[in-house]
This record gives sequence, structure tokens and C-alpha cells, in this order.
Amino acid sequence: MTPLRRNRDFVLLWTGMAVSVLGSRISGTAYPLLVLALTHSPARAGLVGFLATLPYLLFQLPAGGLVDRWNRKRTMIVCDAGRGIALASLAVALLAGHLTLAQIGAVAFVEGTLFVLFNLAETAAVRQVVPLEQLPAALSQNEARNRGASMAGQPLGGLLFGIGRSVPFLVDAVSYAVSIASLLLIRAEFQEERSEEPRGRLVTEIKEGVVWLWRQPFLRMAAVLVAGSNFLFQALVLVLIVIARDHGASPALIGVMLAGAGVGGVLGSLIAPWLQRHVPAKTVVIGANWVWALLMPLVAVVSSPYLLGAVFAAMAFVGPAWNVVIGSYQLSITPDRLLGRISSAEVLVAYGAIPLGSLAAGVLLESIGPTKTVVGLSAFMLLLAVSATASRAIRDAPTLAEAAAART
Repeated sequence: MTPLRRNRDFVLLWTGMAVSVLGSRISGTAYPLLVLALTHSPARAGLVGFLATLPYLLFQLPAGGLVDRWNRKRTMIVCDAGRGIALASLAVALLAGHLTLAQIGAVAFVEGTLFVLFNLAETAAVRQVVPLEQLPAALSQNEARNRGASMAGQPLGGLLFGIGRSVPFLVDAVSYAVSIASLLLIRAEFQEERSEEPRGRLVTEIKEGVVWLWRQPFLRMAAVLVAGSNFLFQALVLVLIVIARDHGASPALIGVMLAGAGVGGVLGSLIAPWLQRHVPAKTVVIGANWVWALLMPLVAVVSSPYLLGAVFAAMAFVGPAWNVVIGSYQLSITPDRLLGRISSAEVLVAYGAIPLGSLAAGVLLESIGPTKTVVGLSAFMLLLAVSATASRAIRDAPTLAEAAAART
């Protein structure tokens, strides 16, 4: 079997995505800093975060059906082009001195919408460029890529924002151009050969994917649990920024603090393949929730940006194991023709709470302050850990081999 490092198409896909994700982390750090600089309002920063992630809730299901119909590679190229243009328009408006909060929100919403389509297509494409046996290793490398991009992109976002408010968004626009170039060089098709039979109604096809996922108790409950944790972590990012800013941290230092997630994630991605092979998926799910539940309260008692970054890194260390284990499980047992729809249904549940996390964090920070906000988030995380432990769908989950054997 060809090693992944010699798999030309996988290397191109990985490299293009690495540059693109780095650009996204840079601009993602700059968005709240920009809104806070213009309005001095955490609630408005939370509103922009809400608009950026609202497409996760609105468009996941139709996007999954469309990705299974359309050419996945072409879809990814068009989405990258649209995101690059949107980011460039934001930078131009900043340089011209005509930027408004409405435009920031609109660009964030457009970028989020195109990300939904791109992400579903990319997730399905991985299985077409690597053999099934190498999926855990490929997903682990993707996790390392994403976490490494966070580690580098978030401090870079703060540093570049300090140089010029438009710079992070220009850099992100260029990153999308690099991603497009890498996609154009890939030879492999991103989907199996499509049937010539006439397509049914889009709603019917979406329903087929939802029903399939519903009949997988472990994946269904795992999606619900990650919805809660994603809500909390989306809220936590804004909480960390506000706490650090209130203690006099510079934009560059805030970026370093947030980069803790990248450091922890890269380290976690190194052990994720071993965990996937040796630790049952149900153990990873229950254990991850308890680690987060124990670490979350520390944010309420720590004020140093460096210590906050260390806590954030410890939380992020667990994430790759979850993503690789659950991702391998899902991709291995899902038919290719359903990949977009299954991913969209799962992501709708798992990521649909993210926009609410941004909105809730902004409102809570202004109304009750950072400390009480963290206490509330900690209580909710504890509830998730107890729910994971008590769930029969998690505790009685079959192994990956058993689930794959049942499907065949």
C-alpha cells in the first residue's frame, strides 16, 4: 500500500487545505477583534460570530443533498472562489474607510454558507483519495493540519491585525487562491461513478440520509453530545478573548492564548490513530466529556492569558481523538452515495448549536460578566458528561468491526 506521504492526490488536498485553514484561522481571530475595535461591544462581536455560523444550522441538510448530486471537486473550487472574493471585499472596504457592521456580518454569513458546502464535499472526497484502511491515518493527519493551523493562525491573526486591520482578511483571501490551485492539480475523482437513473426529489433524498443516521444509535447520540460541547467551546472562545482583554492583553497576546488550542490539538492528533485502534469508541466519547467537564471550571479562576491558553490546550488535546474515532466510524460504514447527506445530517445536529454559542456568550458576558458565564458553561458541560455516561446508545455501542460487518 502506498504511504500517504507518497499519495500525490492526498498530499495536494492536504497541502491546499492546510493553507486555506491557516487563512481561516487568521481571519477568524481578526473578526471579533475588528468588531470589538469598531463597536466596543461583546454582544455585537457575538452577533457576528452568530451570523458566521448560522449557515451550519440553516443549510446543512440541503447542502448534503446537493453535494451528493454535484461534482464534489467543482463544488469545492466554486466555494473557495466565492469565499476569497467575500474576504477581499471586506479588506477593500476597510482600506477605503467605508466598512460597516452590516458588511462584516454579511461577509461572515456568506463565508459560513460556502464553508458548509465545501466541508461536506471535502469530507466525502477523502475516502476517494485514500484506501479505506488508511482512513484513520488520513483523518489523523487532517486533524494535525487543522490544529497546527490553529496554533499558527490565531497568533498570526492577532499579530497581523496589529499591523493593519485589513491584513488578516487579505491573507485569508490569498489562501483560498492557493487552495483552488491545489484542487485543480488533483487527478482523482471525488465521488464514485453516478448512476444514470433519474434523480428523485431533493427532499426525498435528504430524508433518506436522515433516516439512515437515525437508525445508527451510537452516531446519533454522539452527534447530540458534540452539539452541546460545540455550543460551549464556541462560547468559550469569546469568553477567553474578553477575559484576556479585560486584563490588558494585546491582540497578539490574545492570539497566542488562543493558539493553545492548536498546540493541544496537534499533540492530541499524534495519539489519535493509536486510540482509534486500541480504545473503543464509546470509551473515547465518555472520557472526552469528563475531561472537558473537569477542565472548564478552571477558566473562572485563572486570569493570566498564558494559563488560560494552557487550559484551552488541555481541552483541545482530547478533540482529535473524538474526531478521528467518530470520523473513521462514520466514513467506514456509510455508503458513498449517502456520504454528503449523512455528514450533513450529523453536522446539522453537531454544529447547529455553534451559532447559539456565539450569541449566548455575547449576551451573557454583557449581562452577568465573565466569571458567572464560565460557571454556567461549566454546569452545562457537567450535564453532558453525566448524559454520555448514562446513555445506553453510547455504553452499548458496537465496535467499528461489528458495525461494518452488520452493514455488509
